[in-house]
Amino acid sequence: MTTLLSLILALLFLAGSPAAFAQSTPIAALSNQIAQAETDLRSVDRALDQRVEDDERSALRAKALAAQQAARASAGQLEEQLDLIDARIDGLGPVAAGTTEAPEIQRERARLGRERAAIDAAAKRGRLVDVEAQQLIDEMERSQAEQLNERLSTRIASPTTPTFWRAVVTAVPRDLRRIDLFLSQGADQIRTQWRGGLPWQAVLGAVLAFLFFLPLRVLLRHLGQRYLIGSAPGHRVRRSAFALWRVLVGTVMPLLGALLLVQGFRWAGLFPERWSTLLDGLVMATGFSAFTAALAGALLMRRQPSWRVAPIADETADRVRPLSWVLAALSFASILIETFNQTVGASHAAIAATQALEALLHILLIGAFLFLLGRLRAERAGQEDANSLSTSAGLGIVTLVAWMLVAVAVVALLTGYVSLSLFVARLIIWMVVLGAALYLLMGAADDMATTVFTRNSRLGMTMIRSIGLRGSVVDQFGVLLSGALRLALVLVALGLLMTPFGGGDGLGSVFGRLGTFAQGIEVAGIAISPGAILRSIVVLVIGLALVRAFMSWLEGRYLPATDLDGSGRNSVGLVARYVGVALAIIWALASLGIGVERIALLLSALSVGIGFGLQAITSNFVSGLILLAERPIKIGDWIRVGTDEGDVKRISVRSTEITLADHSTLIVPNSELITKSVLNKTLSSPLGRIQIQFSVLLGTDVERVLRIVLDAFAAEAAILDDPAPVAFVDAILDGRILFNCFAHVASPRDAYGARSNIFLVLLKQFRDEGIDIGTVPQRLELAPGEPSPFSPPTLQDQPKP
Repeated sequence: MTTLLSLILALLFLAGSPAAFAQSTPIAALSNQIAQAETDLRSVDRALDQRVEDDERSALRAKALAAQQAARASAGQLEEQLDLIDARIDGLGPVAAGTTEAPEIQRERARLGRERAAIDAAAKRGRLVDVEAQQLIDEMERSQAEQLNERLSTRIASPTTPTFWRAVVTAVPRDLRRIDLFLSQGADQIRTQWRGGLPWQAVLGAVLAFLFFLPLRVLLRHLGQRYLIGSAPGHRVRRSAFALWRVLVGTVMPLLGALLLVQGFRWAGLFPERWSTLLDGLVMATGFSAFTAALAGALLMRRQPSWRVAPIADETADRVRPLSWVLAALSFASILIETFNQTVGASHAAIAATQALEALLHILLIGAFLFLLGRLRAERAGQEDANSLSTSAGLGIVTLVAWMLVAVAVVALLTGYVSLSLFVARLIIWMVVLGAALYLLMGAADDMATTVFTRNSRLGMTMIRSIGLRGSVVDQFGVLLSGALRLALVLVALGLLMTPFGGGDGLGSVFGRLGTFAQGIEVAGIAISPGAILRSIVVLVIGLALVRAFMSWLEGRYLPATDLDGSGRNSVGLVARYVGVALAIIWALASLGIGVERIALLLSALSVGIGFGLQAITSNFVSGLILLAERPIKIGDWIRVGTDEGDVKRISVRSTEITLADHSTLIVPNSELITKSVLNKTLSSPLGRIQIQFSVLLGTDVERVLRIVLDAFAAEAAILDDPAPVAFVDAILDGRILFNCFAHVASPRDAYGARSNIFLVLLKQFRDEGIDIGTVPQRLELAPGEPSPFSPPTLQDQPKP
């Protein structure tokens, strides 16, 4: 155990001291890395002197990003080593005036100066390479955006004008010759290979492609569903997992079938090399169209509505499903025709005509979908309840935006901006496909995270039993994990939004920016990066775990062995817990690079705000510390604050909780308990006192009354023998003898019930003994010569007229 603890502490020391890693890489190796990054940047710069295609630009950008990250990392390590050299030079101290240092000190100072100069030069060189790489990356992004803008802003004759079709007709003979040449080359190659025998490789590829397209795809889909029914936890997880499995199988199996078919053609040598681009386009078209159809099928689940993830009605699924097949077919044809035009070298007029036709078909498909969606919403408008109004409003806004984009595409097509029209139409469809995939993945991520990490799941119960976590902590972790996964999916979707249209580098751009962000930023001399933040979080978690373990030992082992009562143990435990949490926070900030002196500076800057804005909180905090230290009030005391009294249940640094007789809780700020009068009935002694006062008629046997009272006290079980009950003759007043009797109980909480029991016994005994404890009858005597106030007035008393 000691060895394991030492290993953990060593790892934490290394995590909190980044400079410990700096010596792992020699200066020469870091300089070589910077030189290699500089060489790579020079090659990228030379390649950009010429016009490059989108694929080449993506590769060059990835190369520049790799060089930038390598140079930045090397420069960071060199700067850490430079700090170590500066610390060693500072350790030598300045040279005092008029003194001569020892020769070995002079040699050491000179050697450190040379090392510092070399490291500083290499670090500056790395920072320069970092800046140059960022400039090249920005230049490539601007160039890519300019090419996209140039393509979209190109205007040709409108397809509604004769000029457009005249150019198409003029280019038809040349395009037909190129197509004929392309097809004849393929036919000649097929005839040549066929004469040599049956191309069994092509036949085998076709058979395997058929098997992957239909039987295996259907079989794997059913097997996955049966497996999920028997093993997946929870209905939500089964639905999401089956939807993802259906998309995976529906995409991968046709894609593998197309790959096997194309590979069989290539192994058989049926097509010439010129056909390779078209065959690759066939594979790409098959994969995308299969993905589109599988994604729509997984969302709609027309034949299996109980497995449907999205809240879609059966009628909607039945009427939308045919449009998804049309979209898959249109996507397949569009990709294949674009690849065919590129392969045969079609004329600009032919390309413009095919693009106009594609744009028109895409616009018609989108319009049909929006029109169908509007009709479905109109039919279900009367059936919507209050819960679906917000969803309906959001869908209405999306529909309106889609119609506006369709209008832009139509206007662009009619005015001759064919590329812009096709771009807008494809963008709408790609946004729908990407949004559907994102919806499916986000739902699956949420279902997986919140089902696996819950207090009632198998994993959650294991974590609760083995680690000691609370059930709410497991639930919170599942929700946080779900949020993190969904955020990551949104970032990936944003990176993929413009990828198919050459408007971005997709995931490479996203991860490149994340890599740049991972290097961190510098704020007030403190380098803040995700790695440093993660390290500080890990240190904080470990620190809090150590505090929790220490508090468990303190409260469970050490404090029970002391002579402190429960309140004293609570005070010591609270102070120890707050001190431990403060030390853990300081440790985490130190691992982030924020020293104690910076924390003190921050606290001094906040002191003015604390003095003005947080006076009450500060006063309560200080009062809580005084209560914990002086302990004028302890847990378990019976106190009275104002008109309320009850048991003290909890004392914190901000407030004190008092449980009243009606089981309600009174929360009193600690400053109220320090600055105002508080009656503590159990501070010096836990005993409670009962006081009984009554009077009897003058002439009653006093000894007999005292004996009855003392016997009643002795018969009550709650009355203590020590101190002994006492009864006194308090006074003789108005013909009555006044008695004042006292007794003690174990706690003030028992006084009320015991006092009630004593009264019941006394009333019974006095009645049985004939002792009157009632009021004295009052007698009214009139003085002679005074008229009675109740007699009628005489004649002499009546007023004269």
